[in-house]
Parts: sequence; structure tokens; C-alpha cells
Amino acid sequence: MSSNLKSTTGKRKFVLSFVVLMMIILASTGALAQQAASETGSWQFGVGIYGWFPDIAGQTAFTPPGGSSEFEIDIDNILDNLEFTLMGTFDMRKGRWGLLTDVIYMDVGGSETGTREASIGGNQIPINAAADVNLDIESWIWTLVGYYRAIEQTGMTLDVLGGMRYLDVEQSVNWNITGNVGEIPVPDRTGAAKASLSNWDLIFGARGRFAFGAQHAWFVPYYFDLGAGDSDFTWQGVAGLGYAFHWGEVTAVWRYLYYDLSSDKPIKDMDFSGPAVGYTFRW
Repeated sequence: MSSNLKSTTGKRKFVLSFVVLMMIILASTGALAQQAASETGSWQFGVGIYGWFPDIAGQTAFTPPGGSSEFEIDIDNILDNLEFTLMGTFDMRKGRWGLLTDVIYMDVGGSETGTREASIGGNQIPINAAADVNLDIESWIWTLVGYYRAIEQTGMTLDVLGGMRYLDVEQSVNWNITGNVGEIPVPDRTGAAKASLSNWDLIFGARGRFAFGAQHAWFVPYYFDLGAGDSDFTWQGVAGLGYAFHWGEVTAVWRYLYYDLSSDKPIKDMDFSGPAVGYTFRW
């Protein structure tokens, strides 16, 4: 099966799963929201939108059509432009049990002129040569976990969670190597290629908050998970500062997500690290 067909199949599975999940959530919300808010153990909901502005790093080995060698780059040396993003969360809980989903879509790109931060066939670009490189990365990251509220007391909560995370990435690159190219084969001096993958991983972790100040309106949120599956290893950490109102909360956090991918895949590893700001409406 070709890599393009695998990528398309993975995206179709993701879209179908996401649509089914949203239909279940909407149906559940419509039915459960009719319960009296004052009822002990009633359902509680939260819908959040946020912006995450990460630096993206990693290593990818592209195999160009007709080329004889892999074109390998460190992507953090190229990316500089966020083209489009869509991010949101949905949280539902009754008593101590709950469900949380988080969806991220990012389309980022960039270009670099005269770089030597690349290699052909495992060999660094010659010292008297350089490459002009254009790179685009499109990615979906979907997390779905169930959780149990292990601790809930004044000023502190702790949830233990477990579930899955889905990663779908497509990277596109084109390059042109100029100068004293040495023994680099002619077909490899200019080219374009794509690399993609779709990964499912099981994850477990914890999240919660420490509240302080007048009426405990200020709080420090935290989240951590780790796991593996199609990936050799993945982990994520979030921490920051928030302020709660009676109708919701605003947060500013630092978020880090890392993937150690299988060594036999073109995308070797990726990490996303940067600030995020968001608003969550609760009822």
C-alpha cells in the first residue's frame, strides 16, 4: 500500500471517528443538560477554545521520487509561519467520572535560503554548497481520555486519566542545492517530496489545579500524560496560570508535546513547545 493511500485512509478514519464522537457528545449534552443544575451529582460541562503557538522541532528523512538518496532536515531550522490553526476542548463530568477531548489542527510552513542544515544520503551538504528549502507541515492531534476525580477539596483537585491520542502529520518539502555540490548525484540536487504518518497511542496521566487568592479565583492548572503504541514513546506536559469566573475561566499556560516515532518511518521525531492562551465556558 502506498504512503499516500495510507495517509488518506488514516485521515478518513480520523474524520469518521471525530464526527461520531461529536454526534455522541452533542446528543448526550442535549439530553443531560435537561437535568436540574442543583441536582446532587448532576452533569457539568466545559467547552474551550484556545490558541497554541508552538515552536516545532524534529527530524525527517524525505525520499524524493527518482532520487537516489534521502534528503534529511531538522525541521525547526525551516519553520517560521503559522498558516492556519483550529483548537478546542470539550469536558463532561458527573460525580467523580468524566470524559475529556482535545482537538488541534495546525498548518505551518516556512522557507530557508542558503542553509546547510540538511544532508543527502546521510552526508552533510558540502561546505561550499547550500540549499534553498521550502517546508509545509499539516497536522491533526486528537486526544480522548476518561478520568476519575481522585481528589477534590478546597483549593485542589486531582484527576487520574487514561485514553488515546491520535497524530496525523503530512510534511511537504522542496529544495534546490547550489554551489560546489561535490559528489551529490544530479537527481538529488533539486527535488520535492512528502512524508506522512498516522499514529494511535494509548496514554495515561493526571491533571488538576491548585487554587489560591480571594475566593480561590486564581489557580495553577497542570496536565501530564505519557504513552506508546504506534509511536515508540510520547508525552505531554502543561502548566500555567488561570483565573476563574462564575461562568468560566481564562488560562495562560506553557504546553509541550513530544513524539519519539519509529526509526523505520520517514518522520523520526517531533516536538511542539510554546505558550497557549484560552477561554473555557462552564455550566
